[in-house]
Amino acid sequence: MIEVPFVLAKLITLALSLAVAYLAYHGYRRHGREPMLYVAAGFVFIGAGAICEGLIYTMFGTSILSAGLIQAAIVSSGMVLVLVSLTK
Repeated sequence: MIEVPFVLAKLITLALSLAVAYLAYHGYRRHGREPMLYVAAGFVFIGAGAICEGLIYTMFGTSILSAGLIQAAIVSSGMVLVLVSLTK
């Protein structure tokens, strides 16, 4: 059974990461700075990674190890995009 506090924490993480992504995209549109676009995309990946583990585990019936590996890959991709934005 899925615990309500766990789901709530994941949804808060998703909402916060999407808020940061929106603000970064707004900054990109306003100033035209390409690194802000990478930040926005990175936080979308991080937010998606926050909720995908539970969804993959329950919807597709995979093992928790497989779902966790996919989640880690998605979050890591987002972190790479944020890192790229800091080096540009």
